[in-house]
Amino acid sequence: MIARLADIALIILPIFGLIGLGYVSGWTKHLGERAGDGLSEYVFGIAVPVLIFKTLSEAKMPADGQPWGYWIAYFTGAFLVFGLGFLAARKIFGRTHLESVLQGFASGQANTVFVGVPVILKAFGEAGAVPLFLLIAVHLPIMTTAATVLAEGAEAGVSRATMIRLVKALARNPLLFGIYAGAIGQITGIHATGAAGQIVGMVAASAVPCALISMGLALRRYGFAGDFSASLVISTLKLVVHPLAVFGLVHLLPMPPAWAGVAVVFAAMPCGVNAYLLANHYKAGVASAASAVSLSTILSLFTVTIWLYVLGVG
Repeated sequence: MIARLADIALIILPIFGLIGLGYVSGWTKHLGERAGDGLSEYVFGIAVPVLIFKTLSEAKMPADGQPWGYWIAYFTGAFLVFGLGFLAARKIFGRTHLESVLQGFASGQANTVFVGVPVILKAFGEAGAVPLFLLIAVHLPIMTTAATVLAEGAEAGVSRATMIRLVKALARNPLLFGIYAGAIGQITGIHATGAAGQIVGMVAASAVPCALISMGLALRRYGFAGDFSASLVISTLKLVVHPLAVFGLVHLLPMPPAWAGVAVVFAAMPCGVNAYLLANHYKAGVASAASAVSLSTILSLFTVTIWLYVLGVG
């Protein structure tokens, strides 16, 4: 047991150590908000899309196709906690419909890029790369669309302009460009080689450390904006209930062991920064969303360690 925990610590501690380095850099003003914004844009706009392209174009895809149990298990858990987060906000905290939708979204929206990619790649290696990036490709569009429809469609219905704006935003998502390019490379057998391959390799290698430092800077920037009780409920749903539901389902539905492990750990990721950004867009539930992002990220140091132990990683 001690040996297993030591192996898991070698996975978790460097990741959260870099998040801590980013936080301290922001706290000491060594890196300011402009640096944090720039680093975040680099990670999201260039580094991770290139990492996705490199991984998918070179990956060995499963011969029997994608296991549908994987998708059912993950999104059943995601929408379960979405609904529970909505009900908790509505019935326990007496929030408006819009605030309740945003708290439900925060409960089901995982931090896929800044924490999920580093943790899962380090824990599962090459075997986890394909299920990870395929899930990233559809995770944000599905969750964001559901939240937008529920937020704006409660009374007058979702306007055509809103849906067009949403589709355009998703179409310009750099992560999806990485998916498309990787899929083309996989189908055609074309990979980056020579000088181009070295450039792709260096940019891809920068994705993980830059993402983690950027996450630390974001935690310092958003901090705890109050509404601790609501953020604690959101964090519990995200870190405990979501992965627990997925853990149960992956044992009932057929899928390879690596895919099952990725589904559970992906579900165990803390609340994504997109929860705060969407709340800020609607000017509702901002305090609870910001606090949930910070609180769940801190608590995930312990909860992700437990889930990796339960899954036998290490």
